[in-house]
Amino acid sequence: MQVITLRSSVLHAEVLPTAAGGLARLDWLHGGAVHSLLRPYVHTPGAAAPTTSQLACFPLVPWSNRIDPSGFVFEGRAVTPAPNRPGEPCAIHGDGWQHPWSVQARSDSGVSLLLDQRDGSPFSYVARLRYMLLDSALNVTLEVTNTGSAPLPFGLGLHPWIERRDGVVLRARSRGTWTRGPLGLPEDEIAVPPEWDFSAGQALPQGQVDHVFCGWDGEAEISWPNTGVKLAVQADMAYYILYAPAGANFFCFEPVDHAINAHNLPGGTARNGLTTLAPGRTLARRVSFRAGAV
Repeated sequence: MQVITLRSSVLHAEVLPTAAGGLARLDWLHGGAVHSLLRPYVHTPGAAAPTTSQLACFPLVPWSNRIDPSGFVFEGRAVTPAPNRPGEPCAIHGDGWQHPWSVQARSDSGVSLLLDQRDGSPFSYVARLRYMLLDSALNVTLEVTNTGSAPLPFGLGLHPWIERRDGVVLRARSRGTWTRGPLGLPEDEIAVPPEWDFSAGQALPQGQVDHVFCGWDGEAEISWPNTGVKLAVQADMAYYILYAPAGANFFCFEPVDHAINAHNLPGGTARNGLTTLAPGRTLARRVSFRAGAV
């Protein structure tokens, strides 16, 4: 398995191109110690490639989370992505995570990856992913170009896995969320319940959260006061997904540019964050993860 190591003056990252183009780790070197900013994957030589649930982070392209099993209708055309995870009736997380990415360029502090899915169906696309370390920040750029013959709604995001250590606090503003149906799809749009209102920063609730939040201002902070470390997240996206299973030692704070099943929600694809790309058009999103002291 190919492992690309990136370094800045205070950060260390490992990129796994053949494992969904994902990250194996992102560490901050501070105060004579190494702090894991994302949950690390520890690989051994000769081991099989990790699954996405073992990675520190992976890209979401050409959509995030779930689409209704019946697919969706766009401009009079039925589009039905096939289920792509065992035991899951919905197509989930796009399909960029199901393929190896190729290295296009690299340096000591950055790497650019490519995924060519021009033969893909129903989404035909080429995606580009760039990781760049600059001082205490990891800057990530994800792009997708529609290489199909007709317009389609596209969406992007990142799926980081974060250690749920004692005392962890999340700060992230949002305007609303949705109730969750039996397939994990949104049902009714609602105001954010108090226990999920992280606008001023609070601990994660004890019960499970697996919801998308809208009206995000693109700024978030995860802090571990017990270790004096914080991780600031900035993104040019207006949604985030919080996946925090009850009793687990991890959680996921996912910057995304559209709602779950945005292809079918009331108001249409654009209102719910998706971007219609005509053939040859490109969508780009950027996320920054910055280390700091509490």
